[in-house]
Amino acid sequence: MKGICILGSTGSIGVSTLDVVARHPDRYRVVALTAHNNLERLYEQCLRFEPRYAVLGDGEQRARLRRRLQAAGVRRTEVLCGAEALVEVAALPEVDAVMAAIVGAAGLLPTLAAARAGKTVLLANKEALVMAGQLFMAAVVEAGAVLLPVDSEHNAVFQCMPAGYRAGRPAPEVRRVLLTASGGPFLRLPLAELEHVTPEQAIAHPNWVMGRKISVDSATMMNKGLEVIEACLLFGMAPENVQVVVHRQSVIHSLVDYVDGTLLAQMGNPDMRVPIAHALAWPGRFESGVEPLDLFEVRQLDFEPPDLARFPCLRLAYEAVRSGGTLPAILNAANEVAVAHFLEGRIRFTAIPETVDHCMTAVATGPADTLEAVLEADRSARAAARAFLARR
Repeated sequence: MKGICILGSTGSIGVSTLDVVARHPDRYRVVALTAHNNLERLYEQCLRFEPRYAVLGDGEQRARLRRRLQAAGVRRTEVLCGAEALVEVAALPEVDAVMAAIVGAAGLLPTLAAARAGKTVLLANKEALVMAGQLFMAAVVEAGAVLLPVDSEHNAVFQCMPAGYRAGRPAPEVRRVLLTASGGPFLRLPLAELEHVTPEQAIAHPNWVMGRKISVDSATMMNKGLEVIEACLLFGMAPENVQVVVHRQSVIHSLVDYVDGTLLAQMGNPDMRVPIAHALAWPGRFESGVEPLDLFEVRQLDFEPPDLARFPCLRLAYEAVRSGGTLPAILNAANEVAVAHFLEGRIRFTAIPETVDHCMTAVATGPADTLEAVLEADRSARAAARAFLARR
């Protein structure tokens, strides 16, 4: 039986992971669960799974959760708090696998700690690779960690790669990677109306159930831009060999184009339990709880190129990965600040790419060869984004 730590257990990925784990109690035991501030859901998860450790964002929440668990008779779970505790539980000796599902830059340090500890890293957090890809992949190799992508697109590519493939290595027989994208809720909206869309409209994804921030990233297609950056690192591909394809049905999750003309696709219902179960069971497979895909119900599959005038964030992400260094970290940080402002109703939807574009030009770039350089680029970009938005 393997011990698992779930970083971000109260989010959509964390909840789906626990759903799959609960179906296989003979395969996994829950060692640690972490949340930022969703105390109620973490409390419920602790009652059901009784992890050895639970981690929250601050001391006040820690005290509240501890009192509630004691009142419920749960004595086994030790409650911790703060960023250092996240790093600690990700590297515990009794943890074999870490589901890295914390959204945003906050997930970088614990995910990196898991890699450095030689864990099996189930990677759902985009930012660990986007911000510090060179450092993260080096840590995976040096510590002998196993890296399994959980993002539906990257997991689909991984499943279509040659037999015995390990993430991070180029595959000479592969010509291109094609990442599919739904196009989000505004694919057909007239461009002039984009500046008037609301946060509620932006988080209404047509196919997937996701958190608010990731849903906005889907609406701007920044999520696909971040996935392009990830794919270059995960599969050893040049940016020009990673192509984004708008596929409205979200049935084909990504494709791999081989040099002999073969195009392999991974298909399935749009449910994150599929890639989660694949990563948990790898190199085998087990039941995920997801119904099989009904091809007769799907009937039709559509594909089209993305419109970069509609989705400037995708263009900016390609620019960032081509330039390299700390520019992807700057892109990510500026986007996080802008999306937070948009969700709070403080800026227009179209100000998100404008903010990212400004910061990519205004913030100094350099090599991303140390953690300090990456974190400094992140801090500088956040400051520049806040200053830019304060003037609007």
